[in-house]
Amino acid sequence: MPMYHNGNRELQSLFGSTALADRLEQRLRHSEFTEDDKTFIESLDYFFLATATPVGQPDCSFKGGPTGFVRVLQADLLVWPDYDGNGMFKSLGNIAINPSVGLLFIRMGDKPRRLRANGRAVISLDDPLMPDFPGAQAIIRFTPIDLFPNCPRYIPDPAAAKPSPYIPNDREPPVEPKWKSMDMFSDVVPPRKA
Repeated sequence: MPMYHNGNRELQSLFGSTALADRLEQRLRHSEFTEDDKTFIESLDYFFLATATPVGQPDCSFKGGPTGFVRVLQADLLVWPDYDGNGMFKSLGNIAINPSVGLLFIRMGDKPRRLRANGRAVISLDDPLMPDFPGAQAIIRFTPIDLFPNCPRYIPDPAAAKPSPYIPNDREPPVEPKWKSMDMFSDVVPPRKA
């Protein structure tokens, strides 16, 4: 399945980033969890879940739990428990009729990091893993289609009460992320627009 559709491609063309987008896809996109992905995901105590209704109306929710409540069980399987919530079942209701979901894993602080995981989810109400997740009312099983790290440059450091140094301002020139000067990307990074 292609990573980019016509809307992506039109904007990439307009902003001169088609070659960069293609290189990022070639070098960073993967369809199975790596050991590094697993270690990162299982070190977190929250993530963001994007779902959609049958007609494509989006919904995004925060999912939290104890560190390691999201687990990568194998390269093509991630699970998390659904805990008691407000009773609206917005996320699970959407998954029940539209299994396409997006997960966003973020680590804030002095070593920020992001990982996007897009794929398909299934709700399991009598999952054999239920005993491993006290308080769970269901287990969600996720199969990845697209996994890719995202540049973490705009992630703040809340503990230090500092915004990201990459946020543009009118007092100083923008800071460029290190990845843009790496040999694998530098030849396709478009010039910054003034």
